[in-house]
Amino acid sequence: MAPRETTTPPIPAPRRRAAAPDRSTLDAGERLQPDDLRELQLRRLRWTLRHAYDNVPFYRERFDAAGVRPEDCRTLADLARFPTTTKDDLRAHYPYGMLAVPRERVARLHASSGTTGRPTVVASTRRDVDTWADLVARSLRAAGARPGDRVHVAYGYGMFTGGLGAHYGAERLGCTVVPVSGGQTARQVHLIRDLRPEVIMVTPSYLLTILDEFERQGVDPRSTSLRVGVLGAEPWTEAMRAEIEDRFDIDAVDIYGLSEIMGPGVASECVETKDGPTVWEDHFLPEVVDPATGTALPDGSRGELLLTTLTRQALPVIRYRTRDLTRLLPGTARAMRRMDRVTGRSDDMLIVRGVNLFPTQVEEAVLGVAGLAPHFLLHLTREGRLDRLTVRVEARPDCPAERRGPAAAQLAEAVRTAAGVGVEVEVADPGTLERSAGKSRRVVDDRPA
Repeated sequence: MAPRETTTPPIPAPRRRAAAPDRSTLDAGERLQPDDLRELQLRRLRWTLRHAYDNVPFYRERFDAAGVRPEDCRTLADLARFPTTTKDDLRAHYPYGMLAVPRERVARLHASSGTTGRPTVVASTRRDVDTWADLVARSLRAAGARPGDRVHVAYGYGMFTGGLGAHYGAERLGCTVVPVSGGQTARQVHLIRDLRPEVIMVTPSYLLTILDEFERQGVDPRSTSLRVGVLGAEPWTEAMRAEIEDRFDIDAVDIYGLSEIMGPGVASECVETKDGPTVWEDHFLPEVVDPATGTALPDGSRGELLLTTLTRQALPVIRYRTRDLTRLLPGTARAMRRMDRVTGRSDDMLIVRGVNLFPTQVEEAVLGVAGLAPHFLLHLTREGRLDRLTVRVEARPDCPAERRGPAAAQLAEAVRTAAGVGVEVEVADPGTLERSAGKSRRVVDDRPA
């Protein structure tokens, strides 16, 4: 069963101080008109294909096996003839097998955690790092940040691309960076109160944890200096946006990226519309395909997002299968196309008694039940041949004990209605589920292989 399509409710205009940029302040790429953008994309795409073919043996072998060469790309539509790239391909060529430049030209190395096998290594030349900083700065400006703002970065630093990507982009925009990294939640609250940042960059689930800590300390989150939250690194819902904006009184804006392509800043929402991240198409060419067959789908169709880098020197990536499920929509605040909100990942989809279920569907249901907090865990087990799914969710501090049973029943019915699968619900005390300073852990699958 496919994820339930819903009609997105109207998104209110920004309620606080974040303002749309004056178009005269936009960079040259943001001001491109469609015909000029397509001409630039084709020129950069042909360069990328040639660069990859000439310098990366993996791509030379894949192109030859598919019977295509860089010169066969005469239009943007011809890209569909070229083979895709997967995370397994990057892992198989760990650490330097995908480099398109001599290793001595690499200025920065990042890597995934490698928790499911070999990590993927991401390499950047000096120009790649500069481009990355430019695009994160562009994303922050689109989100409502301005030069001189203080930016509290609560993404993790180190090999993960989030912290340093956010840091360099904020500095490039002319902001003051507070490089807190993740964790030490009580300290996060103290620094926000003392240093008075206007912008916070963090995962949405960890921002909820910070919100809870404000309230635990007896501080009203709506009284802070924050006016913009630039949130990414995991799927989140419109219901979670509403929760964050209401409790913090800020504009919550989605930023999208992945380390294999660059890091944060591949796409970003514009604060004046908040209607899905604008893909910075002068640097990344997006496609959507059927995740089962790989067949290209027209704009507006939901499927798996593929991305091709157009300007990366050290590690060009052709038709990368992101596993993120979304659709491409016309531009609004910018001429470039938008991504719809990511509903989940094809490899995060749970199959429970033959029914497809995404954690974001449960999140939306949780946030629709009064008395339940947006902290939950899905626990999968198997009894005999039958899958069993238990949703463990926290009660809000003001939820009385007698309300927990009805809230559990309401949530079970909401999940059954939305996804067509029965679940059991356990309502736990506030603060008892594990918290993460980065991407939240939503699923524990204890079913036998």
